[in-house]
Amino acid sequence: MDLTIRTKTMNAPLKAVDDTTDLPALMSALAEQARAAAKVLALAPAEQKNAALAAMADALRASAPSLLAANAEDVREARASGATESFVDRLALTNARIEAMAAGLDIVRDLDDPVGKVTEKWTRPNGMTIERVRVPLGVVAVIFESRPNVLADAGALCLKSGNAVILRGGSDSFRSCQAIHACLVDGLRKAGLPEGAITLVPTRDRAAVGLLLSGLDGRIDVIVPRGGKSLVARVEAEARVPVFAHLDGNNHVLIDKAASLDMAKTIVLNAKMRRPGVCGAAETLLIDKAAAPAQLKPLVGMLIDAGCEVRGDAEVQHADARVKPVTEEDWATEYEAPIIAAKVVAGLSEAIAHIEKYSSHHTDAIVTDDAQAAARFLNEVDSAIVLHNASTQFADGGEFGFGAEIGIATGKFHARGPVGVEQLTSFKYRVHGTGQTRP
Repeated sequence: MDLTIRTKTMNAPLKAVDDTTDLPALMSALAEQARAAAKVLALAPAEQKNAALAAMADALRASAPSLLAANAEDVREARASGATESFVDRLALTNARIEAMAAGLDIVRDLDDPVGKVTEKWTRPNGMTIERVRVPLGVVAVIFESRPNVLADAGALCLKSGNAVILRGGSDSFRSCQAIHACLVDGLRKAGLPEGAITLVPTRDRAAVGLLLSGLDGRIDVIVPRGGKSLVARVEAEARVPVFAHLDGNNHVLIDKAASLDMAKTIVLNAKMRRPGVCGAAETLLIDKAAAPAQLKPLVGMLIDAGCEVRGDAEVQHADARVKPVTEEDWATEYEAPIIAAKVVAGLSEAIAHIEKYSSHHTDAIVTDDAQAAARFLNEVDSAIVLHNASTQFADGGEFGFGAEIGIATGKFHARGPVGVEQLTSFKYRVHGTGQTRP
């Protein structure tokens, strides 16, 4: 691999990555570059950042053949290793997905620049004026698995919000990430911004993750894990810097007694089967007992006929002989596959209690024509995203108008839900006086 890492002065190039590379020294140099780039980005005008984003989108579109070729190698390797079809779906690029990446960058470019935005301003009795103003976080480390588009999303969002980013993709998408990263660097170069603003860790060595989690001597300000339970658990256990937690998407769809069958069928099929491997896919179907006589059999039959395995309680099994028995473990499982757990519940209270017990607090939905039931569900279900009469697959920053997302934060501190440019900023207070002193 032809890669040379330089220090922030751009002198003394480090040795290209190979089996003899000093990984701690390499990661330290990457963090040093990112820190230096973050200082530049924090002061970069919106026009310069937008020019970089436009050039990145152009490069992605122009490089589609090479992106597809690199991705094809990753997909072949994944299939050879026995990867599931849902995993391959997350990994695979198509012309449409490349265009979606580029279009996402266009949307991010057109968003208002959050850096320097005054969110509040007031004057104290002593005449001092205080402003609360948005500022970048600094250096963001994103550790992600499978989906190579995360690299473009995270790079664009961090750039727009004035942050440098260090990206460590999964080994399965290594070639795809290299190809996408080259397009982003091309955009930075054309806009006159430092290439260290968007850094891809140039090795599959898993020890690099541990070094990122250490914070690299204070050079990393926040870590965003984007992957399965094992990755998130490791990050939360080992990280020495703040983490935007992204837990698994164990998402629910509740069919209320006042739901329209046609709407219920449309939403449930989309929520589960549009892309079963994404974090917004529904994993559990709850059906109000009062709705079951009319809705249970059609919904379960529809899912099975569409190729979805249904694991249900006794009532669900009775509705269709093809249903498999559900286990306690199923209620807490993110399948990332065409499998769904199903249960008949005795009303809204039992449904909310079930969601509270088993949900990962990511995304949960209710289908109902009863406005009061919908309001209660939206108020009482404590998840980052709650929906009424809409598919859980809308759990996506692009669908929220953010252009892209760096992840869905399921914690409650700083950011929650899709993390876009605004959530990638913090704030400071600017105080303007005329000579005041405190008595």
